[in-house]
Amino acid sequence: MLMRTDPFREMDRIVQQLSGGAGTWSKPSAMPMDAYRERDVYVIAFDLPGVSTDAIDIDVERNMLRVKAERRPAAKTENVQMELSERPLGVFSRQIVLADTLDTEHIQADYDAGVLTLRIPIAERAKPRRISIGGAADRKQISG
Repeated sequence: MLMRTDPFREMDRIVQQLSGGAGTWSKPSAMPMDAYRERDVYVIAFDLPGVSTDAIDIDVERNMLRVKAERRPAAKTENVQMELSERPLGVFSRQIVLADTLDTEHIQADYDAGVLTLRIPIAERAKPRRISIGGAADRKQISG
């Protein structure tokens, strides 16, 4: 039901990990996420620790879901001497192509303990339904 739109994003993440690229000036290439189906709802959870809700933007256009978040420095830059900086700062973004079977009009978003959780219901037209079969008694003769 979900597709990644940037095939090189995972390669960038691996190269960054192998090169030890979690330094002061590096920017993360993606925000970690989990996606799963829970009955008639798709759930997508993004790890965004240290990001305030006013720094998170979520929008959907047709079947493209975009999540953008910014982690800002906790300390003021004046009179601060950074001793160690391993937590990446800056803008994180993710684009996900949603299947046409999802109801993008009724997405719910919650943010708790640094995890942004989106719940996207499956559209009624995509849910399984039972189809009745007519018998011989239901047949009608058409005369011309």
